[in-house]
Amino acid sequence: MHFSRRGLLAASAAIAAAPSVEAKPRSASQPAWTPDATEIAGRIRRKEVSVAEVVEEAIRKAEALQPKVGAIVTSDFDRAMDKAKGGQLSGPFAGVPFLIKDLDAYTGLPTRYGSRSSMGAQPEKAQTAFVDAYDRAGLVVIGKSTTPEYGFLPTTEPMGFLPTRNPWNLNHSSGGSSGGAAAATASGIVPFAHSSDGGGSIRIPASNCGLFGLKPSRGRMIQGRPGDRGVDLSVAHCVSHSVRDSAALFAASERTAAGSPFAPVGVVTEPLKKRLKVGLLFETGTGQKPDAEVIAAVEGAAKLMASLGHHVEPTRWPMDGAQFGRDFTALWSTGAAELAAGVSKAMGRKADATVLEPFTLGMAELVAGLKPGDIEAAVGRLQASAKAYDTWLTQYDVILSPVLGSPPAELGFVGGSVPFDTLQARLMHYVGYTPVHNVAGAAAMSVPLHWTATGLPVGVHFAARIGAEKLLFQLAYQLEAAQPWAHRKPPTSL
Repeated sequence: MHFSRRGLLAASAAIAAAPSVEAKPRSASQPAWTPDATEIAGRIRRKEVSVAEVVEEAIRKAEALQPKVGAIVTSDFDRAMDKAKGGQLSGPFAGVPFLIKDLDAYTGLPTRYGSRSSMGAQPEKAQTAFVDAYDRAGLVVIGKSTTPEYGFLPTTEPMGFLPTRNPWNLNHSSGGSSGGAAAATASGIVPFAHSSDGGGSIRIPASNCGLFGLKPSRGRMIQGRPGDRGVDLSVAHCVSHSVRDSAALFAASERTAAGSPFAPVGVVTEPLKKRLKVGLLFETGTGQKPDAEVIAAVEGAAKLMASLGHHVEPTRWPMDGAQFGRDFTALWSTGAAELAAGVSKAMGRKADATVLEPFTLGMAELVAGLKPGDIEAAVGRLQASAKAYDTWLTQYDVILSPVLGSPPAELGFVGGSVPFDTLQARLMHYVGYTPVHNVAGAAAMSVPLHWTATGLPVGVHFAARIGAEKLLFQLAYQLEAAQPWAHRKPPTSL
């Protein structure tokens, strides 16, 4: 891991001005254990603290906590301090420390993708428009957060790097693929961090680490592709301590240009004021029941929703869950097949377990064993599932379910070195709830409403139709006020 204080490039150019966000205070029924990004930005604007002091403190925390949680793969401390001292930051989060997930390019830093195949990667010469939006928001990037190999797994313990550990219990997974982002945020290194979600990778780490995590709709965000691209899966946003941080960063990075598939949401600041019809699920699409602690979490959330005046009733998945699982796995595996082919071409020999993980190679082999037309047929069925989801959501405002089949798994349980068939079976139980929303392109979120008797967080999942982010943010504000979580501090934190 790279933690040198030597600068990698010259200081960043001045960032375009953007209006500040004065979001309403989060619930004060119990004081938050750490300031959120909105509070930090406010303190900077009020000149109660300097940007240099804030960034220096984040670096101090990173250096102290990195050996314990392993959340950062590449640091950028010198450039961050240069930017902090430059005096040219503007935007709603001017001066707030931040991390970019290591699946995305950030100018001046290498992209490692959590893989040994990226050894020797050179610093990037460009970055995405989405990351540009973070610069315009005034965020100060202090480094890149860890991820499993190419984001394939719901845990962040790539074989070529140290595992990322859960600040609530270091023997457990922080989730994936945004596990580094969640561990760094939960432990207090940064107040929030960039994340992405192709099958649950914002919501799963948020659930595991006691954070709020909203997955935007397909095509909603600046880097998002047009909303008619079938089963494009991945979208990007953040994990955060507070709903208001997520809502304000969402507004700073959503698409607003002509031709965007949705009207801009803007900054949502108010809680929900209407009653919802809620569909309640416990089992996965294949009929597997979650662990007892997860059932308790969802039951508790259902009672909370009812107490807030919402109507909650049982519902059923609108598609064949077993077939959906096979089709999603086939589509997901095409990424591994393309990766293995590219690595093989670059090496001049077939990629093997010295450069790619067994699970990645197993997915590539799965694709190699398919017949011509199998992927196209799977995509067709997934598109039909997306339509079934849309029809289903005409009956409900939101669907309430688990995020995962169990509390945070112990490290190694769903890691990439587990034999392929064994890992596949474990994943069917563990992550059977979140991929549907990526296929449908729908908005969904994990809300930290439950902790186990042993102190592990268990997020609760709320899903809505495509384009319904405003509704979810409003509901999240309502839940945050009714059952606050900001006072809960993990044992490994500063």
